[in-house]
Amino acid sequence: MPSASANYRNLLRTSGAAAFFLPAAAGRLGIAMTGIGIVWLVHARTGSYAAAGLVTGGFAVADAVAGPQIGRFVDRFGQTRVLPCVLGAHAGAVALLLAGAVPDLVAGVLVGATLPQLSALSAARWSALLSGERAAALPSAFALEALANGVSYMAGPALVSVLGAAGHPVAGVLLAAALVVGGGLALAAQCRTVPPLIGHAERRHAGRALLRSAFLRQVALGLALGVFFGAIQVSVAAYAVGRGTPDAAALLYVAFNCTNLVGGWVYGAWRHGGSPRGRQAAAAACLTLASLPLTFLEAPLAVGATLALTGLAVPVLLILSSVLTESAVPRAVLTQAFTWGSSASAAGIAGAAAVAGRLVDAGGAQGGFGVAAGAAALMTVLALGGLRDSPPDVPKSSAPAETTAPNAPLTRRDTSTNRTAP
Repeated sequence: MPSASANYRNLLRTSGAAAFFLPAAAGRLGIAMTGIGIVWLVHARTGSYAAAGLVTGGFAVADAVAGPQIGRFVDRFGQTRVLPCVLGAHAGAVALLLAGAVPDLVAGVLVGATLPQLSALSAARWSALLSGERAAALPSAFALEALANGVSYMAGPALVSVLGAAGHPVAGVLLAAALVVGGGLALAAQCRTVPPLIGHAERRHAGRALLRSAFLRQVALGLALGVFFGAIQVSVAAYAVGRGTPDAAALLYVAFNCTNLVGGWVYGAWRHGGSPRGRQAAAAACLTLASLPLTFLEAPLAVGATLALTGLAVPVLLILSSVLTESAVPRAVLTQAFTWGSSASAAGIAGAAAVAGRLVDAGGAQGGFGVAAGAAALMTVLALGGLRDSPPDVPKSSAPAETTAPNAPLTRRDTSTNRTAP
């Protein structure tokens, strides 16, 4: 699609955009590699998948719990101060894991707790960069973020698995850490696009925005979307194994993930009109309708086609959730708000894996697909409820009390802007 490519090229030509987006994308590839890298490493040490799963679970829970706290410190002290500290701690945690200096579970928890929230940091920079008259380009910027995440979570685990299967699990973890730390440091070095810090008096009241229904609705949607992802992962594997064709699971995942990327690419290139809340409700309804046939379909081709159809709606929901989160809270808590959405999704994935697994054991893969369809229906209810929300009067910019010299032009531009939800 030439027009789509041109749209994204123009976005990255925005002054300073490529300089922070590309390092963040490299770091996210490392983040996507870290969890599965821990699985390969711990299994190679212990010979136990149960031990590997326990350590990886500790890593995921720690990431979900610590992420919003890291985001809160970033909003208070700035990316250039907080990010190098987090990256140093992460490198130390990975070193402990590789050296076996502490129990693997403890090391896994430390690795997860120090994982930098690069997606949230990059999204916050887009919000600051595309302010005022350029705010209409934010959906495309968030689509670009969704594409970067999608590619990372397709390529990263595959790359680590190749290294692990070749007998080099340590190399996989080292490569993941190098990408995270290297990409994070390169991002921190881009001072010109760092969002300006907000004064203490304004920041003191900004946290109340995290309790508003408009924001909590997006967190709940993120949780439900995580449940959808977790249920799909378990159910696809169960479906393929139940038919005696376990290799087919990979093809089904590819069908889902490829259309996921296509959906995000097309939506980001589209000229958006109308209400984001209305589009979110429509996308959730489409996902629900597309998911329902999975609860009774049996033929592999039909299941694959249906999974591909659901994949088209998922990135639209992710993009619109970012757009509505950005419009629901002040800039003083924006990074923290983005990390809450990611943490909710991670919690949903973890919880769904357990629930869907029980239903699969009781009633086959269709039971797990039923959990996914139920999560989609819940997203529809939440999104429809959001149609009644009034646009929040949330200032996106205000005179910062502290910032660095390279940020001064951005600060002056931001202070003239007072954006509200579309």
